[in-house]
Amino acid sequence: MTYLDHAATTPMLPEALAAMTAELGRVGNPSSLHGSGRAARRVVEESRESIAAALGCRPGDVVFASGGTEADNLAVKGLYWARHGADQRRRRILISAVEHHAVLDPAQWLADAQGALLEVLPVDHLGRLAPETLAAAIERDPSSVALVSVMWANNEVGTVQPVAELAAVAHAHDIPFHSDAVQALGGLPVNFAAAGVDALTITGHKIGGPLGVGALVLARGTLPVPLLHGGGQERDIHSGTLATPAIAGFAAAVTCAVQDLDVHVAQVAGLRDALVAGVARVVPDAVPNGDPVHRLPGNAHFSFPGCEGDSLLMLLDARGIECSTGSACSAGVARPSHVLLAMGADEDTARSSLRFSLGHTSTEADVAALLEALPPVVERARAAGAIAAARHRP
Repeated sequence: MTYLDHAATTPMLPEALAAMTAELGRVGNPSSLHGSGRAARRVVEESRESIAAALGCRPGDVVFASGGTEADNLAVKGLYWARHGADQRRRRILISAVEHHAVLDPAQWLADAQGALLEVLPVDHLGRLAPETLAAAIERDPSSVALVSVMWANNEVGTVQPVAELAAVAHAHDIPFHSDAVQALGGLPVNFAAAGVDALTITGHKIGGPLGVGALVLARGTLPVPLLHGGGQERDIHSGTLATPAIAGFAAAVTCAVQDLDVHVAQVAGLRDALVAGVARVVPDAVPNGDPVHRLPGNAHFSFPGCEGDSLLMLLDARGIECSTGSACSAGVARPSHVLLAMGADEDTARSSLRFSLGHTSTEADVAALLEALPPVVERARAAGAIAAARHRP
């Protein structure tokens, strides 16, 4: 198997696996007052401290959740409810057109079910939201904006957003700014304080930690209305028994992601550059997508004219090469990428795309295997596409 889908999930790091398994056999609810409970609580709080140190925030800013989707929902819904509850005029939610569905869908739900006014801001052909675009949207009526949410780096095409600049635009009008940094952590320097954001989403399984655990980092004074009630854990922002083993593994992964960032980036960026150059050589008309400079180091995204992305994916899978047509959370849904459409691509182009993402276990052999398999796979997918098109001609 050649695994080129690290943006969906990446194998656990040995350090994270060791930290997690060390806790799996131990009993103790972190909310219990006896010795076992206090021991579990110590693991949780030490994990919180190490995550805070790695991200440049205070330990009390870190609120544990079940993963990125829950943390995004808590940020978008919770901040909207808090802001709108304090001032009924605050009904507008501003997000970029390339957000992950974990932000896009709760924002749309708030518009459909709760009377929010959702504004999806346009991006350029590289997938970048310009600060002046955000400023113009806010300045139409600053007092009506409840929150702004713009992802740090795009999960499909890898484009990195100017998060600090965007946050500064929002703060000029005292508007809270949330950023989904699920893809950024481990691939880019992520410092909560330096970025100036009010809320930040991270998750474990994208950085070599376990599935099912993540966090929402909240600046002092940023208090979303909770999604869950019953127990009052995590300062009453996220009730529920804390998963001590998962949190321990998560903290170990975050620490490694930050400490080893330079080495990791050099490794995966070198492989990514070789992959991009190789694809240009073996499939000359393949079109790379996303910002060629300001992008995630392990992301390579292409459109293959005349092909269906799903066909390419399955043909590659049959040869033992695993990749993605975009977000794993939208897998199995036959629709063009909303990210590529927002960047100006037509539907055929948006349907013809594949994402190859590299991680800490990637090797030169993985790249070589892809480059060997890709030409015959593209040829076969194009032939199938031509036959299908001919059948539909009048």
